[in-house]
Amino acid sequence: MHFRDRTDAGRRLGEALAHLRGEDPLVLGLPRGGVPVAYEVARALDAPLDVAVARKVGAPGQPELGVGAVSQGVTVIDEATVALLGLRDEDLQPIIEEETRELHRRLLLYRGSDTLPDVKGRFVVLVDDGLATGVTTRAASRALRRLQPARLVLAVPVGPPETVESIRSEVDELICLYQPPVFRAVGLWYDDFAQTSDREVLELLERRRTERGEVPAQPGA
Repeated sequence: MHFRDRTDAGRRLGEALAHLRGEDPLVLGLPRGGVPVAYEVARALDAPLDVAVARKVGAPGQPELGVGAVSQGVTVIDEATVALLGLRDEDLQPIIEEETRELHRRLLLYRGSDTLPDVKGRFVVLVDDGLATGVTTRAASRALRRLQPARLVLAVPVGPPETVESIRSEVDELICLYQPPVFRAVGLWYDDFAQTSDREVLELLERRRTERGEVPAQPGA
């Protein structure tokens, strides 16, 4: 299974989530790449769209090698990888602090507030464009759990089977359309996996508010 782009992936996910349409769900995209997918899911479910931000914590000197993630009030560390690399707490703390600052900047930019949406008692659908290690999704899920949603659903187009199984216990329901046994990277399962910009995220959030007749958000940055 391949997806043309994030729009295609979101439309297919929306079909798979049709059973939630009557639950008045709140759809949350993980910026940046998860938001175009989440936008299509929100349209399919006739639901509002917002964001839940998490930031990967990269290894010192190797920012692309994720060893953890932060979300609002939550830090997740991959202890096995940290031990394998011989890293100490003091090696990671400056990176955690930097990513936490970026987390708050992005929340202000996207929401006009450096807090997560109010999800208490609601059906919440957390959407990303794919799972790899799952560490950022795990952090976001745990942050949302602290806010006491009635039900937390994770929806992604693609992810490796081992990651899907490892994160299943973090949520009430997990929808993953395709779990290739040989995975390698999320982008390989898209024909177009161009980077999503902050501007695109803001445009999609505003477009969905306009479609629903919601009061425009006041940007904080």
